[in-house]
Amino acid sequence: MSGSRRKAFLVSAVLVGGAMLMTACQDSDAATDTEAAQGSSSATPAGSAVTPSVSSTAGSNQGTGKGSDATGKGTADGGGSSADTADGEREPVGQSCGANDISWSTRSETQAGGYILIIAKAKSGITCYLPAALPTVAFGSDGTEAGPAEQTVGKQIKLSGSTTAYAGVNPKTTNANGGKELDSIIVAIGDDDPNPVSLPVGTITVDHPIVTNWHTAAKDAVPFS
Repeated sequence: MSGSRRKAFLVSAVLVGGAMLMTACQDSDAATDTEAAQGSSSATPAGSAVTPSVSSTAGSNQGTGKGSDATGKGTADGGGSSADTADGEREPVGQSCGANDISWSTRSETQAGGYILIIAKAKSGITCYLPAALPTVAFGSDGTEAGPAEQTVGKQIKLSGSTTAYAGVNPKTTNANGGKELDSIIVAIGDDDPNPVSLPVGTITVDHPIVTNWHTAAKDAVPFS
């Protein structure tokens, strides 16, 4: 091979090698650009994923705040209920006495022209209240009732254990002769008592009878007419 031809071959080889090197560099750059683009593309969804995460946190905070508000309201309501309950407290009224809750007895007295003392005690194990009202006392088959011997109503009385209540009955307040001859009286705790009792009193004459309120002392139950 002549010198000129060899020189030409080397130049061609150099040119070809340079072209191939440039091509390789371009391919490498392209690959690098592609990977960078893919990395950028992957970063974008990751960024998108972060955004919902922030929103989720904000939503959690909002939910907590609302929950706290709801709890606060509940506490306020609870306080109101407690206040209402405190304001609504009342002393227990207790059970009203009925005639069948009581052990009865009577006694004849001579004071004030003679009268009948009614004695009432609660039966064993019973606690009840006599109302601040006259006992209902009736006489005979016609149900003649005793009127009030006092101008004012007495106090409610709690019957329990040995506590005793007294009421005095004057069966005859008139001075004229006459009246009904009877040997028992009917006693009830108010007009609506479903279980009135019949109490023996011996023979009495009944004409315009009167009765006192209930009292806790026998001396206060004298029926002055």
